[in-house]
Amino acid sequence: MKSLIRKQILKKRDAISPDIKSVKDALIKQRLFDLPEFITAKTVFFYASFRSEVETLSMIKESLKIGKRVVLPRVDKKRHRLMLYEIKDISELSPMYMGIPEPSLFDKRLVRLDDIELVIIPGAAFDYSGNRLGYGGGYYDILLSKSKKKIPIIAIAYEEQLVDKIPSEMHDVKVDMIVTDKQVIRV
Repeated sequence: MKSLIRKQILKKRDAISPDIKSVKDALIKQRLFDLPEFITAKTVFFYASFRSEVETLSMIKESLKIGKRVVLPRVDKKRHRLMLYEIKDISELSPMYMGIPEPSLFDKRLVRLDDIELVIIPGAAFDYSGNRLGYGGGYYDILLSKSKKKIPIIAIAYEEQLVDKIPSEMHDVKVDMIVTDKQVIRV
């Protein structure tokens, strides 16, 4: 069931034309940047967009410009986990795991999850109850389940990525909000 939903939604997302996508990306960025949770957060966890995901590189650049501390994940495939690194510039990202832009290794810039005040999370599909369908690796669920404090988790997605119901399991971490090109859904 999950793989069928993933396949259908990714096909829809991939079909969004570049012109429409850039308009949607701008609307999502504006909605995200207007959220009180984003405005007050000093340290924000982003992901670097890949393929047809909501474009985040401009959000990362803007966040750095306005003085936010920006953290991005790097996949540690051996240990099946995400390592979190602060970046100071977009140029510190290089294609790594599956070609996804990730921070170059800076051990002195390793960040603990509990030092983060806001998480911006990717995904293939989302439902109105905050269930998230990722890409099948479970990396974000593993990472976010280890948090010792409540950190707001925000999914950014196109309207095309919303579905009525996503099957969920006990280990699946829900999102608190979904920001789309048309609305902000608070779960």
